[in-house]
Amino acid sequence: MAHGGGNKAIIAALSANLGIAVTKFVAFLLTSSSSMLAEAVHSVADSGNQVLLLIGGRRAQREADERHPFGYGRERYVFAFVVSIVLFSLGGLFALYEAYHKWQDPHPIESWQWVPVVVLVVAIGLEGYSFRTAIHESNLVRGKQSWLQFIRTAKAPELPVVLLEDFGALIGLVLALVGVGMTLVTDNGVWDAAGTAGIGVLLVVIAVVLAVETKSLLLGEAASKDVVDRIRAALVGEGVPSVIHLRTLHLGPEELLVAAKIEVPAAESAADVAAAIDEAEQRVRAAVPIARVIYLEPDLRRAVVPRS
Repeated sequence: MAHGGGNKAIIAALSANLGIAVTKFVAFLLTSSSSMLAEAVHSVADSGNQVLLLIGGRRAQREADERHPFGYGRERYVFAFVVSIVLFSLGGLFALYEAYHKWQDPHPIESWQWVPVVVLVVAIGLEGYSFRTAIHESNLVRGKQSWLQFIRTAKAPELPVVLLEDFGALIGLVLALVGVGMTLVTDNGVWDAAGTAGIGVLLVVIAVVLAVETKSLLLGEAASKDVVDRIRAALVGEGVPSVIHLRTLHLGPEELLVAAKIEVPAAESAADVAAAIDEAEQRVRAAVPIARVIYLEPDLRRAVVPRS
């Protein structure tokens, strides 16, 4: 996945969230609505998360050095994992904490009563624009995958993170709108507390999903089956009758390590084997351009002797 599409979605989300956060804080100061405070903190957390994703993308572009010979591509995974922690703690747990206190003292909204409604409706429009941008950029690389498959298998974390954040933000805004609206209609602050609790639970769930998926990337994921099949097919050629075994590992979203034991004919000279390996590497890089690091071990295919 081109990182440019991810950056475009991140910047769109950051621009929307910064403006939304300011208006939500103003609405909270005018009305003391806990839903507005939870949503304001949510927007601040999202803005911080988008800054973290941009930093991670920039740091991942550093050249490999002696200490990190395979480069810094996984920095993007590290920062995406930090995003899940921020969303869980600053967004979700704070909202649940605020909901608990509002439940203890469910005072109604007494001043500037319709300000939160206006702010939330505008925020829904801005978040909808950000979500639309994320969907558009994701569709450029998603192919025929379902949305669930895309989020679970994407090797670049930025678009799945922004998609989940924007989706959570839209659902959270609807929950806040229901909570504030019912509080105004019934003059009972319990609805405001309920809306805040719903926002908190939603953010915790999204944070857990992000943490699980980015943890898998941090541990090291193989290439997709389609990519592995292309690599295996490319390895076979002049001087390489077959592949004995093959391993792949993502060093970053756009950088793949390939390690394989390949069969070479028994009668080949060392020069012929070296030439066959060089040609196999060229075929792999042509078939899968992100295969940047390739290690090939020549061997003879030996017949498996059945146990007696």
